[in-house]
Amino acid sequence: MVTKTRKTKETDISVSLNLYGSGESKIDTGVGFLDHMLESFAKHSLIDLDVKCTGDTHIDDHHSVEDVGIVIGSLLSEVLYPAKGIERFSNSSVVMDEACVECDLDLSNRPFLVYDLDVYGKVGNFDTELVEEYFRAFILNASISAHIIQKRGKNKHHIIEAAFKAVAVSIRRAIEKNDRIGIPSTKDML
Repeated sequence: MVTKTRKTKETDISVSLNLYGSGESKIDTGVGFLDHMLESFAKHSLIDLDVKCTGDTHIDDHHSVEDVGIVIGSLLSEVLYPAKGIERFSNSSVVMDEACVECDLDLSNRPFLVYDLDVYGKVGNFDTELVEEYFRAFILNASISAHIIQKRGKNKHHIIEAAFKAVAVSIRRAIEKNDRIGIPSTKDML
């Protein structure tokens, strides 16, 4: 496990991560819906993940959600790069009842996000606009190029959870070891 901390006037965060784990997690962000999504992410990526966040949720959940994405993403970047002996590219489509979300990604060390989920409103007391904030913070700080696209669905909870699972499965597949590839780039560096 590697650990990273980040403390600002708005949040105090500690994240530990084991890239080739078994999907175990201990998540306490102070934002229940985010906890649920990160537990699902850990389970389906097979990344062991411990997250503790104390944030200014008395204002709203924005700072906690975004900052957790920043810390998890930057820690993932630290353990991924320079990339060697992994698949690098992957994709997955995850179905949750009527919803289906696809994630195509490249562990390129060049961050880019295409996000197309129709989930605006609330799930419980969680502002669903924060899903995009989380993924932007996570993807950009992890230096991943990712396209997260809703193929169909109506239930916001299902769509969001399918997105977290699709990202998780795509990362699991992209970090799959493949020694025949060596450095997975014609540039000879990632």
